[in-house]
Amino acid sequence: MQNALTISGNNLTLDDIYQVSHKHRPVEIEEKSMELLVNTRKLVFELSDRGVPIYGCNRGVGWNKDKNVTSEMIIRFNSNMMHSHAVGVGPYAPQEDVRAAMLIRLNTVLLGCTGLSPEIAVLLKEMLNREIHPLIPERGSVGEADIVNLSFLGLALMGEGLVNYRGKEIKAKDAFKAEGIEPVTLREKDGLAVISSNAFSAGQAASVLFETELLLKTADIIACMSLEGLSGNVSSLREGVHNKRRYNRQTETAADMRKYLKGSYLYEPCSGRPLQDPLSYRCVPQVHGAVRTAMDYAASNLTIQCNSSDDNPCLLYEEGDIASNGNFDPLCWVLGMQNLGIALCHISRLSCLRTIKLASPGFTGLSRHLTPDEGTIAFSTIQKSFANLDAEIRMLANPVTMNTYSLSGDMEDISTNAPLVMQKDKKIIDNLFYILAIELLHAGQAMSLRNAGNCGKGTGAGYKALRRVVDFYDSDNRILSIDIDKAYTLLKSGDFLKSVLNGLED
Repeated sequence: MQNALTISGNNLTLDDIYQVSHKHRPVEIEEKSMELLVNTRKLVFELSDRGVPIYGCNRGVGWNKDKNVTSEMIIRFNSNMMHSHAVGVGPYAPQEDVRAAMLIRLNTVLLGCTGLSPEIAVLLKEMLNREIHPLIPERGSVGEADIVNLSFLGLALMGEGLVNYRGKEIKAKDAFKAEGIEPVTLREKDGLAVISSNAFSAGQAASVLFETELLLKTADIIACMSLEGLSGNVSSLREGVHNKRRYNRQTETAADMRKYLKGSYLYEPCSGRPLQDPLSYRCVPQVHGAVRTAMDYAASNLTIQCNSSDDNPCLLYEEGDIASNGNFDPLCWVLGMQNLGIALCHISRLSCLRTIKLASPGFTGLSRHLTPDEGTIAFSTIQKSFANLDAEIRMLANPVTMNTYSLSGDMEDISTNAPLVMQKDKKIIDNLFYILAIELLHAGQAMSLRNAGNCGKGTGAGYKALRRVVDFYDSDNRILSIDIDKAYTLLKSGDFLKSVLNGLED
């Protein structure tokens, strides 16, 4: 068994989230954090016993914020809260996103600002470790706390609804029974503590960032392969050039590209080579570096979200008080994720432009559309596919954080559409893997037509990885959609990147 990740509410990293959500690393709760949960739970009852009005505890929620909730009503009140808020719309979120959301919510309750029953935190931990994941619809939240989505987590904690248990969809109560654990009864403030959080959209954001990292590294390598297919100029990658610009992520990108191209024939003198290449080739470090900078901004603010309280009301244990607030507004980090989607449009556009250039004899000196002979159509019609995908990306990148209504009796009059931002980013990334797959087909074809002899160490490994799944295009008697899908799967699975990195080590 892997070493467990011990969480405390303060030190969760994006890599930790990846290890738990994708690699199923087990989780433990720091002992001091459990002690804090016990003490803050006591404070909730002390405040309530003194007659302090507490939203979601002795008072209702939403439009019913001023209605009294007696101790006799509390179990039914919390149960009704979960059922009435469970209005999400499919499809169900991927298991990895659900695990990320569960982990993030568990981590943030450990800050002691919810007043949550400690046994709920323990059950959340057990559900992660025993692979019991509630089926959570992706759509329905307007991004001002994901109450619609996290209500399905609340139902699962109560032993209701459906869960994915070790790869099978079954009733939550049956999964608990199989593991010998008991569901919880939600009491004072428990229901609100479970759902008043942006953990669901934060979990999706973490998944977006994981995929973006893979995408950018893959795009760097394919751009290098396209440069070899073009017989382009490597002067734009020189270390001194990028050191003068002083953007760290640009400098790092150029360094990686030089590593992939090490040993390439492009470094050999060639009298017929143009002095400068088109900008879609020459500016790759600048553009990819800028996208990485946007990713860094989003990641740093998401990390704050995952280690801070977004609870309303917020329990102030040190002050012995509780306060209504707006900490559930996630705009600071959602803007970063929205900006990342816009930034990714530039990756798409550069890839499409490079691919168009590879099909043009005026730039490559090779055959039109990289045909093996004059009677072959080859990569002509395929341009419509990546143009369509790129158009969809630009549509998806349109900002939505300001598209809001005034809801809940005009009390909730702003929102961010946080989950929608993440879902749009995911679709952008998926489209981009297809676009890069098409560029890879072109780059590989061009490298083959040049006999793919003196490739760089990394680009050569990339070429071999492509040829293991897609052969050289030698006639029109094949369906290119099949080749696109094979290349897409190679890229999105991470196998292409692994092959290149392994090739660099050989």
